[in-house]
Amino acid sequence: MSMVRVNLFTPQQAIDAVMARLADARAFTLFTLNLDHVVKLRSSDAFRASYESADLVSADGWPIVWYFRRRGVAIERTTGADLALPLCERAAAAGIPVFFIGPQPHVQTRALEALRDRYPRLQIAGADSAMIDPDNGPALDDLARRIRASGARLCFICLGAPKQEFVAGALKARCEGVGFVCVGAALDFISGAVKRAPVWVQRAGMEWAWRLTSDPLRLAPRYILCAEVFLQIALRRLPFGFSAQPLDDFAHAAPGGVARD
Repeated sequence: MSMVRVNLFTPQQAIDAVMARLADARAFTLFTLNLDHVVKLRSSDAFRASYESADLVSADGWPIVWYFRRRGVAIERTTGADLALPLCERAAAAGIPVFFIGPQPHVQTRALEALRDRYPRLQIAGADSAMIDPDNGPALDDLARRIRASGARLCFICLGAPKQEFVAGALKARCEGVGFVCVGAALDFISGAVKRAPVWVQRAGMEWAWRLTSDPLRLAPRYILCAEVFLQIALRRLPFGFSAQPLDDFAHAAPGGVARD
């Protein structure tokens, strides 16, 4: 049985792991596992292969956190939206140029303006708002060339799953020494285009309900599938399993040890 590995257990560990890899000029990808991803993993061998090749994976979503905590792993929810601002702050302080891919042009423009206001020292080396096709090799080649020419070391990808994960893997293979972090709707939140749930709602594990009320027609079918797949996780009826494997450089962060399904 194939395994989907989580190796980041806290937001701070995720930030530290990214900065350590940037300091060493190591190319990497970072994915954030949630139930919507599990729905897609269930039906897509290509998406499972993409996850299996990811360098860094966090638990995004309370059901994933619940699953691992039930198995003795000390883990915290770590979403792409949780990482975008702290990583921009750290990149600004360290002089690391960044690049942004997605989302729509007007959202991206507003988000980058907000980031420049918030972090005046942030070096935005470039941005691309085209909804790139991960199967379009020439387009990926061109985007990779522009990322390399920009001097960017850290790239945030905001295209939604599974597109952003496929694009991240393809660009990592083309861009030596660049890190690719999939952050989903982070720029939508930063721009103000979408209002994120209050912190107390997030901590209560009800962010999904907040989002559902904002766009029920689009999200209701997704959350029905998510509920179904959560039941399959609990009953261990998926065609793959989950494991929590601490990074060698942060092994102390998992006092519960290694959990495998």
